[in-house]
Amino acid sequence: MTMAKKRILLIDDEPSFTRMLRLNLEKTGAYEVREENRGAHGLAAAREFKPDLILLDVIMPDADGGDVAAQIKADKNLKDTPIVFLTAVVTKKEEGMIGGRPFIAKPASVKEVIDCIEKHLAK
Repeated sequence: MTMAKKRILLIDDEPSFTRMLRLNLEKTGAYEVREENRGAHGLAAAREFKPDLILLDVIMPDADGGDVAAQIKADKNLKDTPIVFLTAVVTKKEEGMIGGRPFIAKPASVKEVIDCIEKHLAK
């Protein structure tokens, strides 16, 4: 029996970044990935896709990642979905938590992203 793929929602305003990440995650065979390049559509995409984990950019032109995270957490069906922030604002040295949420500093290697996904899916 094959294990169900984990559903990962990428919310980031850089299509080149989300495409590269999606292709690399899907290549592992462990993930089904959906890209959403408009932060303002993040909540709707999450409601529709029902991801196991959300990778969310912090700074997007049309929406603040913190606000999008708050909207997702306010949704009773999504409130337990782990959210990992993606950000270029912090350096690797500062890696850890933003507003109580884990984050990955960009640019991150695919391995770093996968390690982070696995860590937070396991919880």
